[in-house]
Amino acid sequence: MTFHEVMDTVVKVFELAGVAALVIGSVIALIAGAFVVAQGGRAVAYESVRRNVGRSILLGLEILIIADIVQTVTVDPTLESAAILAIIVLVRTFLSFSLEIELEGVLPWRQRPNGPVPAPEVSPAPVRPR
Repeated sequence: MTFHEVMDTVVKVFELAGVAALVIGSVIALIAGAFVVAQGGRAVAYESVRRNVGRSILLGLEILIIADIVQTVTVDPTLESAAILAIIVLVRTFLSFSLEIELEGVLPWRQRPNGPVPAPEVSPAPVRPR
């Protein structure tokens, strides 16, 4: 097997993984949403499904970008394929950015860091001698 054949297989694996992330993530989100609806939480189910499908799309887009980069760098390293890659990456990045804003409601650089919000530091009260 030649290097180009191996890299072509790697690209196909990444493409398959990207599509799988889209499909499997969306199906899981819809099934989980159906369980929430069955328990009477329609509004919660909508937000949950919307958020989780959006996350699946974001993950799928990121994996598909990897496939495009590997293909351009290893399988078809021409100036034309590099230009096409640049356009594809721009479009997918714009989609990812738009989805992130839609899901989170704020610009990505304005988000709070993940994890618990640290409690404000409180200095101990002074001890008075009796």
